[in-house]
Amino acid sequence: MQSKTIAALAAATAFATTFAPPAAWAQDTIKVGVIASFSGPFADYGKQMQGGIKAWMAQNGDSVAGKKIQIIYKDTTGPSPEIAKRLAQELVVRDKVDFLAGFGLTPEALAVAPIAQQAKKPMIIMNAATSIITTKSDYIARFSMTLPQISAPMGDWALKNKIKNVATVVADYGPGIDAEKAFSDRLVKNGGKVVEAIRVPLRNPEFAPFIQRIKDAKPDAVFVFVPAGEQSIAFMKGYRERGLAAAGIKVIATGDLTDDHVLPAMGDNTLGVITTFHYSAAHKSPENDAFLKSFAATNPQGGRPNFMAVAAYDGMNAIYQVSNKLGGKIDGTKAMAVLKGMKINSPRGPISIDPTTRDVVQTVYVRKVEKVNGESYNIEFDQFPNMKDPGRQ
Repeated sequence: MQSKTIAALAAATAFATTFAPPAAWAQDTIKVGVIASFSGPFADYGKQMQGGIKAWMAQNGDSVAGKKIQIIYKDTTGPSPEIAKRLAQELVVRDKVDFLAGFGLTPEALAVAPIAQQAKKPMIIMNAATSIITTKSDYIARFSMTLPQISAPMGDWALKNKIKNVATVVADYGPGIDAEKAFSDRLVKNGGKVVEAIRVPLRNPEFAPFIQRIKDAKPDAVFVFVPAGEQSIAFMKGYRERGLAAAGIKVIATGDLTDDHVLPAMGDNTLGVITTFHYSAAHKSPENDAFLKSFAATNPQGGRPNFMAVAAYDGMNAIYQVSNKLGGKIDGTKAMAVLKGMKINSPRGPISIDPTTRDVVQTVYVRKVEKVNGESYNIEFDQFPNMKDPGRQ
């Protein structure tokens, strides 16, 4: 029994040592480990975040408080929590990063949260959008969005615009379920009705049978959340080809469906689609003009930046602010104190970090896809200011 106790204590000590913040030493760099998909079906997620990081650093330099900022990119290859966890362990133990960042997909973020907690490493979420993520570690701050935050306003807008009977189609994982619940709860509360609720696989869904179910239900509109990229293109193609548009069934959605990065490739299929979202490349502000200019200069083959690029840009802004405030000596607990309540004049508009939930507070815009100089853009025409995550209030 005594030998088992000694062994257990030794193991606990080894674990604590592995994840303990490194002792103070003279270091010339502040290291940021970015975990995301840079290959596979969600490769654009990582590339957009990388583009936003490059845009920020091009404008603001690569040094803070007399120290170089070093970005270490790690590829999860897709929604692979086991890989994300292993990469985070490597970044903390071997690379001794000061910040963990990135996280395009919820499974990645949830897998890494316990490591951030044990190692006391600030974890900057640049996309993953399930409400519960920030509850999984005291060291997480989110600079992107949550799905309830952008979905609930659509439930308000729909009823005000005589859209009462709605079918829902969402990807069957955390963000999709969050979006479905937030929209449906708000719609029903306002007197509307969900006539069909469909969840589709996260990987490679075949939309045709689901679209037929929507057509048969004859709703006023279909509310959609699918991950930006290939799935949004496939859904809108099926929507047009299978006659939902001709039947007068409107599309209302989160902005993932008409993602700025893929919108030019979607042709006229998206014209007239109404979405609620926190960023559009067409947003009018000096901050967005500067961001678009820097992104284009640093990512000549990157196409149009989207919401992930903006969240990464703002996440880097936060990392620079924390590093300046702490004089280049990054301590996890002190870093989180700086992040709580932080305000940023973002390309999307003013944002802040709720000091209680560590989630982003921001304006959610209502947008319509329209042609501007021959190209499709999400044009903002209404807004819900100072939106928090309804699931955390």
